[in-house]
Amino acid sequence: MTSKSILLEKVRPVADQPLLRPDVDRVAIAALVRKFYSKVRADLRLGPIFAREIVGDWEPHLEKMADFWCSVILKSGDYHGRPVPAHLKLKDVTEADFDIWLALFGETAAEVFAPETAVVFVERAQRIATSLKLAMFFRLGHTAPAGGQ
Repeated sequence: MTSKSILLEKVRPVADQPLLRPDVDRVAIAALVRKFYSKVRADLRLGPIFAREIVGDWEPHLEKMADFWCSVILKSGDYHGRPVPAHLKLKDVTEADFDIWLALFGETAAEVFAPETAVVFVERAQRIATSLKLAMFFRLGHTAPAGGQ
C-alpha cells in the first residue's frame, strides 16, 4: 500500500452497510413510504407542493420511493432515478420545507419501526435532506436570505 492509499483509507468515510434486520424488508419499507406520503399529502405546506407535481395516480411515485428507500436502507440497487435534477425543478420549495419533511419522516419511521431501526432511517434521511438542500440552495459567494428563500 502506498502512503496515498493509506491516507485515503483514513479520510474516506465508511460506506453505509445494508440494514439487515428481520423487520426491515421491502414490505415494511413500502408501508413506511405509504404512511409517510399520506402525511405529506395532508400537510398544509407540503401537500400542495406534491399535488402540483404528482397529478392523478400516486402509485408510480410510491413505488419509486419504495425502490429509493430499499436502495438506501437495504442496498438493493432497485432505484435508478436522479433525485437532484427532480428536486432542482421545484421552484417553490424552501429550505424550511425540508424540516417539515424530516419531522414527518421521523415521526412515521418511529411509528413503523423499533427505535433502533427508525434511527437508521432518520439518519439517512437527514443526510439526503442535507445533500438536496446543498444542491438546491447553496451558491458559492451567495448567502441565502433569512427564511431560506
